[in-house]
Amino acid sequence: MLLQKQSYEDYKYVMADMGNVYLGAKYAYGELLQNEDVPFKIRAVVERYILPQSDPETTLESEFYYMTLDSFAYRTYRQLKVRVKCSRLVEKRSLFSRRKKRKVYTTEIMGIENFVKMSPAQKQAQGILVQEIVIDKLAMMVFVV
Repeated sequence: MLLQKQSYEDYKYVMADMGNVYLGAKYAYGELLQNEDVPFKIRAVVERYILPQSDPETTLESEFYYMTLDSFAYRTYRQLKVRVKCSRLVEKRSLFSRRKKRKVYTTEIMGIENFVKMSPAQKQAQGILVQEIVIDKLAMMVFVV
């Protein structure tokens, strides 16, 4: 049981570079608010704009997977120019045989608009798994809380 908990914790991280902040998709909103590594502005946005319409136990993965175009969370994240890093199950030809095909996961980063346009059923059919949320620092800087 300890091994499973530890591997689940591996997907809860906060990283940043010059242009973006990266959040692991397994974070729940309540955990984000308590983590001092998460930039203050992100915590303020979550507390003021996201949590009134969501549950503190909701994970980023679940929020983005089931998000709709008319939700307030979508409009908020769109203003932050959020992108979603996800894995997609695709069919590729085998290197040794042109006739054999195998299914492999490929990683891609999608804009929130394109990601949310797909229904949960389409995401499930394509084997999409949300890995990380990418927030643009410039958009975060001009976002008024």
